[in-house]
Amino acid sequence: MWKRLLKLRPAALVFLRANLGKGSRIKFWYDIWTPLGQLILHIGASGPRNTRIPINATVNRAANATGWCLGGSRSQQELDLHIHLTTLPLPASSVNEDAYVWEANGAVPKHAFNMWVANADRLPTRSRLASWGINIQTCCPLCSFHNETRDHLLLTCDFSKEIWRLLFERLDCSRHSLLSWAELLSLIRGPQAFPTVTLHRISVQTIIFHLWKQRNNVIHNQISLSTAEIFRLVDRDIRTTITAKRKRKNFASLMSFWLR
Repeated sequence: MWKRLLKLRPAALVFLRANLGKGSRIKFWYDIWTPLGQLILHIGASGPRNTRIPINATVNRAANATGWCLGGSRSQQELDLHIHLTTLPLPASSVNEDAYVWEANGAVPKHAFNMWVANADRLPTRSRLASWGINIQTCCPLCSFHNETRDHLLLTCDFSKEIWRLLFERLDCSRHSLLSWAELLSLIRGPQAFPTVTLHRISVQTIIFHLWKQRNNVIHNQISLSTAEIFRLVDRDIRTTITAKRKRKNFASLMSFWLR
């Protein structure tokens, strides 16, 4: 029996989450304590060497009273981790013990992570980079008219507003646009048991992810897609998410809501 239980460990790991407290119990590389999943898989075998965090270190060994003690980022995966860590309180300042919880939800990990960082207003937008003293132009890469802040880029830019309009048209919603981050949060609040709330959460996370991806493609790869093309990618991801989780109770009717 115990051998059979051991074989289930990889399946169970998907649902086991570590809530960070003092960080003395949570394994930095192997426990799932960030939206990025197991960091050893997210960053790769070179992670411990690049970040100077030993393979068996606990999370509290990666920080001190003044900040996180990681080496400079050498890849997008390591940069993702650095950005996420700026949203967390330091283990040394916590009075709570680490805790492990069983969690099953419908979020796509990369979408949930991107939403986490955006909600904390820690996305490295041009305005934010300029505030750090970096000599960089601050105009929005999607419209070229306004400074690139989180709220402008993801909500009020003409490019983004068209994506949201297409979403609200699909959801048969009374809204036509979003004017503030508080409005966006109000859209996704509510009991997860309600199908429409679940669909709103999936849709919002997917759009935020693709808008940020499009922004990076314009800046780094000189690839510019139309709003219609972006929304087709959003539509594909939402359908894939619903289909993959269709056997869950709060996902069973979502496809009919999305396609109506």
